[in-house]
Amino acid sequence: MSAPIDLARVRTLFADPARVAPSDFLRREIAARMHDRLALVKLAPAQVLDAGCGTGADLAVLQKDYPAAQVIGIDASAAMVAGARAFTPASGLKSMLNRLMPAKTGIDLVCGDFGALPLGPNSIDLVWSNLALHWHPQPDRVFAEWRRVLRVEGLLMFSNFGPDTFRELRAAFAAVDESPHALPFVDMHDFGDQLVEAGFSTPVMDMEVITVTYDTPEALLTDVRALGGNPLATRARGLLGRAAWQEMLVALERQRRPDGKLGLTFEVIYGHAFRPAPRKTAAGEAIIRFEPPRPR
Repeated sequence: MSAPIDLARVRTLFADPARVAPSDFLRREIAARMHDRLALVKLAPAQVLDAGCGTGADLAVLQKDYPAAQVIGIDASAAMVAGARAFTPASGLKSMLNRLMPAKTGIDLVCGDFGALPLGPNSIDLVWSNLALHWHPQPDRVFAEWRRVLRVEGLLMFSNFGPDTFRELRAAFAAVDESPHALPFVDMHDFGDQLVEAGFSTPVMDMEVITVTYDTPEALLTDVRALGGNPLATRARGLLGRAAWQEMLVALERQRRPDGKLGLTFEVIYGHAFRPAPRKTAAGEAIIRFEPPRPR
């Protein structure tokens, strides 16, 4: 369990695509950096899953990268899935591709929990997830589910926020009270350990810090809310009083940079790992593979 995240609250926070849209610049930037990493991997997937697809911007790029693949987008927010339909190809084009290609192609959308996928085992070649994993309370369960649906040698590639994210905002709220006002994001090394426990091989984790600057506290807070807000079940149910809110804003103002801007830190974690070939049978017997010598 990463944190006491209320999944119903997460769905509520992401129920309005227009509210989330202002922060999409960061998702697109991180998606571009993920694609740079993905380009280094030789992969020809027949089925691709976008776990936490939002309004579908990554779906269109994944389909462009893998035009012969079926791309499946899943998101827990019905409103996000409805918005993603704008990124699906025209029905006539999709029908034509399905006739020309021996495998099913195009984009399909599902509303559901990416930690309990309505997909069979060994059915996906690439699981892609951009800035979604940290909104789930049980990332270890999610990794096990993603491994279940991946085929042998299938690839998982994901990004999420790390614990240094929103540090300026945490410091400002700490001047007011001790209640949690943002997620305690999971450390990169813990995710690596969870991947190994879930049965992935050779997980590769790396991290970078991105700082976004703002002219006003209001603009900064708008992006924080658009990126998901506070979905903790332990969050304070009442609003901060006016005096406490002003005290928080003053604490935020004290952090202005020499250039006069307010900075907001995002620790971005990138991870990828493969599903290895099984070493044991379902009965627990060891699998030993013999490779015949190549003729000289």
